[in-house]
Amino acid sequence: MTDPTDEAHRRRLPLPRHPDPNPGAFRAIPSVSRLVADADLRAATGLTVEALTVAVQSVLDSERAAIAAGATPTSVDVRTAVMTALADLERPRLIPLINATGVIIHTNLGRSPVSADAARAMAEAAGGYVALEIEPRSNERGGRMREIADLMRLLTGAEATVVVNNCAAAVLLVLTAAAAGRRVVVSRGEAVEIGGGFRVPDVLRQSGATLVEVGTTNRTYARDYAEATDDQTAAYLKIHPSNFQITGFTHAATVAELVTIARPRGVPVFEDVGSGALLDTTKYGLAHEPTLRDSLIAGATLVMASGDKLVGGPQAGIIAGNRGWVERVAGHPLARAVRADKTCLAGLAATLRHYARGEAESCIPVWRMISASADELRTRVSRLHDALRGCGVQTEVVPTAATVGGGSLPGQMLSSWGLVLGVENRDDDVDRLAHQLRLGHPGVYGRIESGRLLLDVRTVLPEDDDRLVRVISGAVSAA
Repeated sequence: MTDPTDEAHRRRLPLPRHPDPNPGAFRAIPSVSRLVADADLRAATGLTVEALTVAVQSVLDSERAAIAAGATPTSVDVRTAVMTALADLERPRLIPLINATGVIIHTNLGRSPVSADAARAMAEAAGGYVALEIEPRSNERGGRMREIADLMRLLTGAEATVVVNNCAAAVLLVLTAAAAGRRVVVSRGEAVEIGGGFRVPDVLRQSGATLVEVGTTNRTYARDYAEATDDQTAAYLKIHPSNFQITGFTHAATVAELVTIARPRGVPVFEDVGSGALLDTTKYGLAHEPTLRDSLIAGATLVMASGDKLVGGPQAGIIAGNRGWVERVAGHPLARAVRADKTCLAGLAATLRHYARGEAESCIPVWRMISASADELRTRVSRLHDALRGCGVQTEVVPTAATVGGGSLPGQMLSSWGLVLGVENRDDDVDRLAHQLRLGHPGVYGRIESGRLLLDVRTVLPEDDDRLVRVISGAVSAA
């Protein structure tokens, strides 16, 4: 008798067929060629035939998967799905919207919006040629960081500056250039996950350095660093805990204390200050956020920060400090892989000029929002309330609290004012209204508290008030 497991025998037998979960459903799916030839579909998009074919195939694959899961689509449903998919392809996703969440630096909404000057500078740099690495006067090759370095020297006292594409890249580049194959001493309470899976121990491992943790989670002293130092120690690293707080029985060694023990040992001190404040946050009723200048004055060899948080510029990672160390970092092969492009440099330079001119509060959106007084916000929200009431929209003016966000100043709140929409609505009505607002032109994002939809005006720029009224009126009518 033939063994049924024999490979040759099995090849001669017909394969078992599983019953079709939805007989005939697959036949209801139009062919790719038929849909691509559809005049209405062709007219609905400017896609090439090749691109349209791929888009149609993707939708049909999804429809087949749905049938396999038990759905019963019709040819009309499939055609509608294709039309919807094509419409989504034609609709840009990264378009301006109104942030009424009360979170100023909102990571999911693109963090900090840049100033009008910075946006203009970025657009102009993107739209043409620029003297990126050439000196116009001498017509000789020049460094792309000169403008940024000059401005950072004015603002922080840094001898030199290099800009990369984000702060995570800045930390990785510094550690790779300075400590590969050697040891980096970090407080146990600062060997943290900062966000998005960015864990300090993982970054150190990727850089080729070895992590040496000292102290405890809540208390670390300068002497702990000193006791861990040997001839393989490449650096002391401080990480500002910008997105969490440890309170109570705590102590952390300051940069100044670390510098005192590091200099005699020839060890550099690096600090990641996270959000990159260039202004004194206590002036606005917030806790003190260490600034780049603070760190450098205290003696840090290099300081690293984000350019798109409290700096209020485009996404960037700033590395500033000692000229020799900056040049060493900038000369590392990894620097080219993570360097900032011309649009980032143009936008960051325009942003830094606002600080140099003392106009950050009036020009940089994040600081316009932070510095707005509660009285100003109360006046604005009352005007919005009156305008919406004139459109037949029911609202309620309420005091609320906004936050800086983006991992900056955790637990710190700013008193604010907002509008509650649909005061008497059920939860499903509130969700429907929030959905309509997000799909508006521009989209409006608020927050739901205690079953009510709240729009916080601290994160809405005054020039957007009229548009906000128009979108709310349309959304309420549609909902």
